[in-house]
Amino acid sequence: TKDIPVANFIMHEIHCSRNIEVCRYCSESIPKSEMKNHMESEHGQVTCKCRMKIEKSLLKDHEASACPLRPALCQYCDIQLAFSKLQDHEIYCGARTERCGGCGRNIMMKDLKEHPRVCG
Repeated sequence: TKDIPVANFIMHEIHCSRNIEVCRYCSESIPKSEMKNHMESEHGQVTCKCRMKIEKSLLKDHEASACPLRPALCQYCDIQLAFSKLQDHEIYCGARTERCGGCGRNIMMKDLKEHPRVCG
């Protein structure tokens, strides 16, 4: 918003009310001639690959941090899989064993990080 001299304020107000509209979804001031385009590009519904319907403008954040199908890495084997399958995979993967070169015992993958403290 700009500072407007008092003498021009009424003319400015009339101009704005004719040409500018406030978006009912995001409260942005949009020229009336661009409102249809704004609604389609920002607030139009799209369907994510997880089948969730979401506003177009929110899709990138959803895909990056909330989508159950977003890619995730297993902390034990670095395989990439869907986030929704990560927990079951890590329970299975973390229970696999690997032989310790120091003490010769078979250690579960989930305990390998802590094992050096208690090895031997």
